[in-house]
Amino acid sequence: MSRILCENCQRPANACICDFTVGISNNVLVVILQHPSEVKQTKGTVALLSQSLTNCQVIIGEDFSDNEQLKKIMASHQTLLLYPSEQSSEIMVAKYYQEHSKQENTTKKKKKPLCLIILDGTWKKAYRMFMMSKNLHQLTPVCLPQIMAENGQYLIRKVARKNALSSLEATCYALAILEDEYKGDSNRQCFGIYQPLLKKFIAFNQFQLSFRPKNIQ
Repeated sequence: MSRILCENCQRPANACICDFTVGISNNVLVVILQHPSEVKQTKGTVALLSQSLTNCQVIIGEDFSDNEQLKKIMASHQTLLLYPSEQSSEIMVAKYYQEHSKQENTTKKKKKPLCLIILDGTWKKAYRMFMMSKNLHQLTPVCLPQIMAENGQYLIRKVARKNALSSLEATCYALAILEDEYKGDSNRQCFGIYQPLLKKFIAFNQFQLSFRPKNIQ
């Protein structure tokens, strides 16, 4: 007998995540490159994120070098890759990238809108995705400030690094900076229109933990 699935999130009724979504009209386009192994991962956060952001696309694969959908996006947008590496610089407000764009701002040729690309997978898989996808090497790599990068609340999955961020957290933090929504310091941080989703994410963690056997910590 087949299980009844939620028409929206396509999960069983008792595991529906729709109550944890928050409608957010983000200005910067978000493109999530998702590893195939993450698609059916119930503990993953991309489903929650993509259902909450109105300006978001998910592309599934491992090598995106010849992906036509991604090619079109890269051609029509000024694209940033959120990926921590030695070449990455700390992410800044969108105005910075617009002012430093090589593209001339004329009436005939307007500057391209910003796009933020996220790699969704384990650290090992994300690294493999990056190395295989040669077109990603052309993009401007950015990273989050240390105060955010080490402030993860992802309690439901084992991660390679302590306090590592989920894709949802990393995206919300990056968008808050780009769209000048972020306000905070070492004592208190506020992520503007993304704060309600981050709050729901905490509840999502607890919801997922409720499915664990009580003898498992």
